[in-house]
Amino acid sequence: MNKSALIFDLDGTVLDNELQWGKAFNHVLKELGAKIDNKYPHISGIGVKENWPHLLADHRIKTDLSLEELDSKTRSAYKNYDHEVTMQEGFEDFVNLARNMGYLTALATSNIWIMVEDIFDRYNLDRYFDVVTTGEEVEHKKPDPSIFLLTAQKIGVDPKECVVFEDAFSGVEAARSANMAVVVVARDEEFKKEMKKLANIIVISNFSEINLDDLGYEKN
Repeated sequence: MNKSALIFDLDGTVLDNELQWGKAFNHVLKELGAKIDNKYPHISGIGVKENWPHLLADHRIKTDLSLEELDSKTRSAYKNYDHEVTMQEGFEDFVNLARNMGYLTALATSNIWIMVEDIFDRYNLDRYFDVVTTGEEVEHKKPDPSIFLLTAQKIGVDPKECVVFEDAFSGVEAARSANMAVVVVARDEEFKKEMKKLANIIVISNFSEINLDDLGYEKN
């Protein structure tokens, strides 16, 4: 089936900010007494609050803080680094070309709306998407496919007509479970090599490396 809609993850995909989220998680982990030697201590794509049960268990941390409080502290820590964040190289040219060719475009992020709204204001990103789906709209986050299936429903296309752009294993798994094609935006060469081991996906370092002809296109 030809493709008519592109669905983009936000953090680490549209925005080059996975390192800054790593810094935010590390900031809170160190406050809790953990010794960290990992730029990316979190699981990308599953959500901030959803990361904390794993982090607490992995680092054997005892705390009276709730998951909601840890979520809030991490988001506050992220703001210390958001001045370092840039848009992913080539994204604006790519999405503008796609929209001019008639592709529908959507954002599907595990992030919460208040953060997305701030990012839209900062980068003027809302103009690039026909629909937006955030983590609050689904009961289960990635790797569950719900967020992508809901986005396809909102945009009015069959899931098999969608191409998902992701940066995380959880997002790739979610997209494949939704019967959608996947393009992975890899954060570094090591991650790029890991992702290339997966079948039937395209792996890029940034959007200047992807050609719309590679995706297949069906004019609406």
